[in-house]
Amino acid sequence: MTLPAESHVALRNRILRSLPAQEYERLLTLLEPVTLEYKQVLCEAGDPIRHVYFPDSGVVSWLASASRTASVEVATIGNEGMVGFRLFLGGDTCTAKVMVQVAGHGLRMNRADFLAEIRSGSHLIPILHRYVSAFLTQVTQSVACNTFHTVEQRSCRWLLMTHDRVAADQFRLTHDLLGRMLGVRRASVTVVARKLQEAGLIRYTHGKITILDRAGLESASCGCYQTVKADYDNLLGPTSA
Repeated sequence: MTLPAESHVALRNRILRSLPAQEYERLLTLLEPVTLEYKQVLCEAGDPIRHVYFPDSGVVSWLASASRTASVEVATIGNEGMVGFRLFLGGDTCTAKVMVQVAGHGLRMNRADFLAEIRSGSHLIPILHRYVSAFLTQVTQSVACNTFHTVEQRSCRWLLMTHDRVAADQFRLTHDLLGRMLGVRRASVTVVARKLQEAGLIRYTHGKITILDRAGLESASCGCYQTVKADYDNLLGPTSA
């Protein structure tokens, strides 16, 4: 039996919520509350992994670099997952830049404590296996989405995934940031944002997006959003209210 929601420090992180009550209470002694600041870099490519993070709110981007100045988002991590899972898989260093795109909060554990948990046969192990499987679905689906779908569909997918994670209808997002995440020109995102606003799906003002019509966004998005969401829900349980 998992711990009741009201007893959780991280109310929304699905990995931690999946733990048995006693296991979660024990891990609390190893988990440190953290604020995830906008544009905070949690790890650079090639850096040793010093902490693992369990976001409770906000969005963290996994960025692949093509050059010193060019990078593209290949996946996002929110309350469904963990930053630093390569440590779980046996790696010691980050393979991509990991940066906070939407501010939030979470919990973190230092490297030594996390590895000790894994070696001890922690209940985290089967949960992390399921999470990594779902994360790989997100990455592979993102490749297909970025290749075959329109900027409008991809923007809607990004907005929906962010909305799922931040527990709020409004969050900070600039056209420039969304363009860099999707690997398209800022002007393309501006056109899409105007179209979505005119359709009454969002409101954009002063660098903030407000979701007005969730169902409308889902209709305007491609099927990739539902594919990824269904896999996370199947493997980790549905998002908490």
